[in-house]
Amino acid sequence: MRVRAAGFEAMKKGDGSPVTIADQRAEAIIEAGLAKLAPGVPMIGEEAVAAGRVPACGDTFFCVDPLDGTRGFVSGGEEFTVNIALIERGTPIVGVVYSPVSGEMFAAEPGRALKGAVPISTTPPGANWRLIASERSGRNAPTQQFADAIGPHTLLHASSSIKFCRLAEGAADLYPRFGDLSEWDAAAGHAILVAAGGGVMRMDGSPLLYGGCSDSFLIHGLIAYASDDAKRAALRALGA
Repeated sequence: MRVRAAGFEAMKKGDGSPVTIADQRAEAIIEAGLAKLAPGVPMIGEEAVAAGRVPACGDTFFCVDPLDGTRGFVSGGEEFTVNIALIERGTPIVGVVYSPVSGEMFAAEPGRALKGAVPISTTPPGANWRLIASERSGRNAPTQQFADAIGPHTLLHASSSIKFCRLAEGAADLYPRFGDLSEWDAAAGHAILVAAGGGVMRMDGSPLLYGGCSDSFLIHGLIAYASDDAKRAALRALGA
């Protein structure tokens, strides 16, 4: 937020996505803090990976996006987050998602999810499915086809990993994401949603695991769901 107040220039990474000094400074702060908190546990960070600095992928590592929603940050929007997750054997078990503008803090460990200091949990579906999709990539034909196939629904859009948190706090039922995203875009929100009673799967219904260093840490689409009913409905809509 100090960088935004002072003014900055956005740059482009090799994949064409924007990056700012706020991304870089935040990641350096987080990496130093995690090194003190958990010495010897490697960190997979978005900016480090973009710079070619990739530690060995072991059973346990941190997965970090220092500024998720950089496009929104650059444009002056409010929906961007800081994402930190701890991965064990491919599964996110601890997660934190923080919104610097709103001050919302979501956090989770196995069996417990919180918004601030208040426990949160998913809710059963109602008469209409509540869908939430990405502000930018969620306005495409596959997302609309999925929404139409799911049945009566409302469809909202939001940026960053806050979408997982909306499911975790009971404000939405499904978050479909068609197309590629990076592991650090999903890991922290994944941990929070699972602790709140939901889950995340690949498009074929298989578990989503992390640590895909051989595939540039890419996830080729996912469905986040708040309940088993939502999961079954999503699989029917996908024809899986």
